[in-house]
Amino acid sequence: MAPMRKPTVTVRVPASTSNLGPGFDTLGIALKLHNHISLRETDAPTIEPVNSNRGPVPMVRDAAAAFFARSKVKPHGFQFEIKGEVPVAAGLGSSVTVRLGTVYGLNEINGRPLSDHAILDVVTELEGHPDNCAPSLFGGFVVAGVVDGTVRHRRFNVPATLKFVCCLPPVEVPTEKARALLPKQVPLRDAVENLNRAALLTAVFATGDFSLLRGLFNDRLHQPYRKKFVPQLDDVIAAGMAAGALGGWLSGSGAAIICVTEQKERAVADAMAGVLAGAKTQILVADNDGTRLRRA
Repeated sequence: MAPMRKPTVTVRVPASTSNLGPGFDTLGIALKLHNHISLRETDAPTIEPVNSNRGPVPMVRDAAAAFFARSKVKPHGFQFEIKGEVPVAAGLGSSVTVRLGTVYGLNEINGRPLSDHAILDVVTELEGHPDNCAPSLFGGFVVAGVVDGTVRHRRFNVPATLKFVCCLPPVEVPTEKARALLPKQVPLRDAVENLNRAALLTAVFATGDFSLLRGLFNDRLHQPYRKKFVPQLDDVIAAGMAAGALGGWLSGSGAAIICVTEQKERAVADAMAGVLAGAKTQILVADNDGTRLRRA
């Protein structure tokens, strides 16, 4: 007998900051900034937005196709609506909130044929890397990578005492354009330094001695090249650190810049914004819950 379908679900998906400097395509943290993706099953075979605001229709349709292919569930139509706070093309995982929210919601509607780990694999394949989708799904700080065709990850809670000051310049940085700037090869010394810093970052978040974060966010693999889109990156981070932050990084491919601090978060935010005319700042904490379902 086919599973009973629930006609409507709403999924809350947190934003995420990825890379954390040296942890390219590997490290990420879920943040308490959310999008809500609502799905309502329909009798029609089409996938359409609820209102006239079309939104990311192709992204939703691709995510649905990936879910149906992986789950072997017979495809069906649905309407969707996306509401929330996660800015687009800012390096805060907005595309993951849509893809993950769609797959997670369809999984619920269809009786949960996929495990959370299978959902992670599906969304990672859609995204191309797990550094945003793993923390958005499971919450907290996550280190993740694809091993033998499936995502392997480990997560750790992040205390609310650790503040993430997000400075958002008045520009958008499409991920595809930011990736196109990256070189095909890098010097060995640069790769070694990134490996060292990423390993130390993971150890710090696993053990919780955050005073050791200073000096660990330096990156040589992607940020030096992506500064073309965010040329004041280093100055913004330096200003945040001078005001008390432990360090900072370009969030994902940008344009958001994040500094992490255990103190003086308002002063850090003001210092970062003072470097970038027209920038907006927001003080966030980690989301340790990850993706959650709310029945509508």
